[in-house]
Amino acid sequence: MTTIVKAADAAQFLSLVPRMLGYLPRRSVVVVPMGGARSLGAMRIDLPESSDEVDAGEPAGCDRVADEGATLDCLAATIIGMVCRVTGADGFASVVYTDRCGGTCLPHAALATALRRAADASGLRVVEQLMVGANGWGSYLDPVPRLSSLSDLVTLPSVAGWGRSPGATDAGPATLDPVTGDQTTGSELPRYTSGERRAVDDAHVSLAAALEVLCGIPSGTERGTRVDPAALEAACLLDDLPALFERALRWDPATLTPSSAAVIGWCLARPALRDVAVVQWASDIAGGEIAMEAQRRWEGGEEYPAELAAILWGEGIRPDPDRLLRARELCRHVAALSFDGRRVGALAVCAWLSWALGGSTHAGLYADAALSLDADHGLADIVRSFVATTHLPDWAFRRGGVG
Repeated sequence: MTTIVKAADAAQFLSLVPRMLGYLPRRSVVVVPMGGARSLGAMRIDLPESSDEVDAGEPAGCDRVADEGATLDCLAATIIGMVCRVTGADGFASVVYTDRCGGTCLPHAALATALRRAADASGLRVVEQLMVGANGWGSYLDPVPRLSSLSDLVTLPSVAGWGRSPGATDAGPATLDPVTGDQTTGSELPRYTSGERRAVDDAHVSLAAALEVLCGIPSGTERGTRVDPAALEAACLLDDLPALFERALRWDPATLTPSSAAVIGWCLARPALRDVAVVQWASDIAGGEIAMEAQRRWEGGEEYPAELAAILWGEGIRPDPDRLLRARELCRHVAALSFDGRRVGALAVCAWLSWALGGSTHAGLYADAALSLDADHGLADIVRSFVATTHLPDWAFRRGGVG
């Protein structure tokens, strides 16, 4: 069930994979589901540590075939299972990106073999299986493994650290704009000064004082503390949370006022309000209103609607990626503007939004950051478990899905 792609076509395919992903993968296996002759997206998975082990007596680049076989078969079955969930997929191409050099064997050949076994068991075509290493690229489907020059791959030579062997210079001119960064690029929080974060922290204190005046919520501040008018205005926004969450999507995250950052951070730190925000950003303002009413009913003893819970688990109607991206950028800035004790909720929502967009690497990084501050944070722990088990939202596998 294997269809061989000619080397020239394979080189062109390898040049386009980073552009499909938007970054240059490192230590990864990338699987491209195929429907006929058309690609249906791309999925990146971390290379397993076990497949990187080599016996000292083996030629450089050969995989040790020992007890790791069962682990690789399990990983391959998971990957092929993900391909099978993609609407219209009847085959796949895979690319291993490794820091290792190829020699008489291509690195990670055991993983490629495991993928072929799993594909045969599932009735999927194996269109191509390629490897990009430190000193060349090749195909696992060639009867005799051979390395071709990285200069064939027009996106690689212009990326720092790739497309070069020690002492070598850049290859010839690229015909496509280079793709920079790897799968972790873009996960860093925006940079703010301690003074800017202090202003947001002061806005949190003022907001708490305003809520004590308006709602009687104990704030812990001294009686008689002056209430900032901006904090009173921000507190009034909480009267209509769906309107606030919808308006926040139109704010410029890079120019948030301290009171705006504080009121969103305050909401995201409270699970009930945070879940309303997540459901609304994954649907629309009507969804937020339904979620708000469902939350009130749940607190009164009624069951939480299954269709709303399904959204949090990645099921249901596919969200608008633009809404999710705007919401994530808002939460990234709110987290960056907050001191550690106040940023956990925003980090956890960043993790969920990244996961909902199909970005498990970023989701895992944000979830880990949240859990490093609060080891018992529920949403962050859920997202980390999603990432650890390679669980993606159902909508990621549908035609036109995000991610």
